[in-house]
Order: sequence, then structure tokens, then C-alpha cells
Amino acid sequence: MPVDLSNPLSWRTATGDAVDMLDQLQPNILKAHVRDHLQVLFLAFGDAGEARVFLKAVAGVMKSAKAHLEEIEAFKTARSGGTPYVGLGLTAHGYATLGIASGPADGSFLGGAKGAVENLTDPPVPEWEEPYRQTIDAVLLIGDAHQAPVRAKRAEIDALRPGSVTVVGEETGRGMTNENGDGIEHFGYVDGRSQPLFLTEDIDNERDTTDGINEWDPATPLSQVLVPDSAAPDPAVHFGSYFVFRKLEQNVRLFKQAEKELARELELKGEDQERAGAMLIGRFEDGTPLVSQRAAGSHHPVENDFSYDSDKLAQKCPFQAHIRKTNPRGSGGAEPPERERLHLMARRGQTYGRRLDDPGTDLPPILRPTAGVGLLFMAFNSNLGNQFEFTQRLWANNTGFPITADGSQPGLDPVIGQGRRTESGYAPEWGRSGVTVADPVPQAVTLKGGEYFFMPSIAFLRAL
Repeated sequence: MPVDLSNPLSWRTATGDAVDMLDQLQPNILKAHVRDHLQVLFLAFGDAGEARVFLKAVAGVMKSAKAHLEEIEAFKTARSGGTPYVGLGLTAHGYATLGIASGPADGSFLGGAKGAVENLTDPPVPEWEEPYRQTIDAVLLIGDAHQAPVRAKRAEIDALRPGSVTVVGEETGRGMTNENGDGIEHFGYVDGRSQPLFLTEDIDNERDTTDGINEWDPATPLSQVLVPDSAAPDPAVHFGSYFVFRKLEQNVRLFKQAEKELARELELKGEDQERAGAMLIGRFEDGTPLVSQRAAGSHHPVENDFSYDSDKLAQKCPFQAHIRKTNPRGSGGAEPPERERLHLMARRGQTYGRRLDDPGTDLPPILRPTAGVGLLFMAFNSNLGNQFEFTQRLWANNTGFPITADGSQPGLDPVIGQGRRTESGYAPEWGRSGVTVADPVPQAVTLKGGEYFFMPSIAFLRAL
């Protein structure tokens, strides 16, 4: 039976072509792989023949999506350890260098991240960090819950790499958590929630954490993340995914100053001052959605079953809040909810940089870092133009999105929005009418460089 891309997959009961697909699919695409310690290597090919031999050898140390899922099951039942994640992606230039003409044909992929700069209002390429200004042929990711296995796997792969395959740049990711064990980013907020889910087992687990109302259904068809691997031996069962990588530097001091300034403008006092930051993100630091307001203690697991149906006028969560801009949950007003969902992507980001301060403590902004820390944004897509680029250009960077009943302009996404920043309206009292127009939130996140890749099937790599 052909792989059904129109629905999520039940991997435990999968048969036929679906099993073959999982056997040849890279991990971390359908389900996030643990990568608290992560190395990202950007490669250039000097000799096509030697590059082919190297990529084929790397395939020999990679595990499949099926093996990854089986490791998770073994950990749940016997607490047995897993093996490191190895992921590999090629740019359009990488495919051309290898002499493969039948590679992925997505227009945005062929143009690369440098070709999208103007469209996305990104900083000019000469302002990017040096490795990203170069021509990149491939990306190699090595991740695990612990540092030692990552180092060992890196050494194993380095031993396979010929001199003609050079490392033109690398990044090191290191996970951060709050006191509840939830992953956070450098501004101190729980990150990585509200993911599209492609496996019925994950969907059922998510529903088990709700109160039965199910305002938000995370179920997402495989077609939103998988693409037939046209250069593989059998594209009917061999699949890959388009991979976005962007290094986003965070000026934590500037963002924390913006939180305090917004609290001052809205005249928020005492514990209610925390709501200023939540208005920028859409969630409190512990992950509680702003539409739910804060309850006593931290939520675990972090709440995700909510919609904006009870907040059509943005009296709880501002229209321009980061999570409302990047996942309007059917409230954007520009498309029917079912079409709006097609723009969501599987995010697999990781924080980078070391800090002297504790993100979870209440310190003056002056003690926060201004550079050298941030997010390695990574996401899997089946259509770069309709997912990542659409979300950045027409949602985050669009001052007129979401569409409001009174025609007002919500403004840019205060976190990742790029472009001229304008004043925005905020409801000073949660759930009440009345709007205070506040000064523009300064841009505290800066793109330092990035690239587009295709993560091919393991079968493609083995056949090189």
C-alpha cells in the first residue's frame, strides 16, 4: 500500500511502504530527536567523487527514523539508552557539485537563503557572519543528550572525511531548561511548544494532557513535512524534507529593557508586570498561554490546548504577540483555518552561547548579555515558500496581520519581525476593553546567517 501522505502516521502499526519509508527516512523530521548537545558542521565539496564516497560513508553511521522511534520505546520500557543523532542535508549547490540533476526542485531551495534576503527583509549578506557568506554544500548535525557521545561521533565522522570536504563553519548548540525541566530560549520563555504532530501516537499523548475540550488539534498530515526524494532509488518510498537553518542572535538586555518599558507604559504593578513580557511573546515564561492568564505554579506539561476564540478583540493576547503572529490558530482572518494550518512547520531549534547570568532569575537588564547568545533556528518543511518563507514574510514581517475587525495595524512580530517597527496597541487590563498605544519594541533578534538544505533519504546517500 502506498505511503498515505494525507494523514498522520501510526508508526507502531505501520505496514508495507510506510515501514520502508521509516527505514530510509532521517530521524528528527517526524519527531524531534534529543539533541541537548549539538554540533552543526557546514561543509564544502572540493572533489565530487570524494564527496560522494564521504556521504555514503556517513550514511553508514546514521540511524533511521524507525530506529529512533524504537529507541524511544525501549527507553520508556527498559530505560535503555539511545544512540546519537546524525543528520545530513545538501544545498542546491551541493547537488550540482555532486553532478545530480534530478535533485529537489523547490524554487526557494534552488535560490538558497541568500536569494531570499530581500523577500524576507533579512540583513544584507555582507553583514552575515563569515561562514554563511561562503558557498555551503552540505550541513551535518550531530546531537545527543550528553556531550561525550557527540564528541565520539564527531571524531568518527572526521575520520571518514577526506581533505577535499572542508568544514567552512560550525555551531554548537546547548539546551537550556527552567526549574520544571522545560526547554527555554535566552529571553527566558518556554520554547518548542505548539508543534505540528505527524504521528498518531504523539497526537494521542497530547490529547491525554487536555481537559477533553480540545480547542486546538495538533494533528498534521505527512504531506506537510515529507517530500518524495526524486534522486533516490525509489521516490515512492524514499522521502526527505526541506530544512531551514538560521542563526538568530538575541540581545537579551534590550529585550528585558523593552519588557520593563512596556510595563511602565501600561502602568502594570507588582506581579502583573510579568504580563508585559507575556504580551510580547503570547505566553508567560513558564509557557502558560496569555489567553489563559496565570495560574498558581508552573504548568507541566506546558499548556497547548487553546485557541483565540475567546479573545477575538485581543483583550487578553495582543494580535502582534509572537506566538499569535506565527500560529494564529485559525484567527488570522486572511484565510480559512484549514488553509492557515498549511503554513505551520516542524521546528527543531536549539539555543547557543554560554551565559554568566541565570535566565530564570529576576536581574536588572544591565546584567543580561547583548550578544553571543541566541537560537539556532531549524525547521523542516515540505514547501519552503508556503511554510517558512510565508510565515516570516506574510505573518511575522506583516504589520497588517492578523486582520483586525477595525482595520488597525497590529505591527510586526516583536520577537522575529523584520522591517520598520511601529507603535502597537495593548490592553492594559487583561480581558477588558481599552487600548494603550505603546512605543515600538526594539529589534532584539538579528539574523547572522543561514541556508536552505534538503535532508535526503538514507537510501539516496547509500546509493551514491
